[in-house]
Amino acid sequence: QVQLVESGGGSVQAGGSLRLSCVASGYTYSTACMGWFRQAPGKEREGVASIDRTGRITYADSLKGRFTISQDNTKTTLYLQMNNLKPEDTAMYYCGRNYVRVCTRSSADFDYWGQGTQVTVSS
Repeated sequence: QVQLVESGGGSVQAGGSLRLSCVASGYTYSTACMGWFRQAPGKEREGVASIDRTGRITYADSLKGRFTISQDNTKTTLYLQMNNLKPEDTAMYYCGRNYVRVCTRSSADFDYWGQGTQVTVSS
């Protein structure tokens, strides 16, 4: 049974940092593409970043280098380091898994999701 568990969210003032973690189990982690997504109330889920088994990474252009995705295959854990947080970063953040050959940030390509962790950034 695939299980993804996010943690690390919370409330932070603008300019602060958070590091999100997603612990994966129930599948061979190293064979999958993993991604971080976020969804604010009333908005569609958007792809933040993705990373494949080789370490190839993509980011949403709007993040301007503030976010960094990484993974530890031994620990089967995905990370998202978020620096210089802004109020517009406020959202529920999810990690997801897919098995498509091309690692995307399209939510339609991801078949399993964690429960999400809330990030709230205040001014």
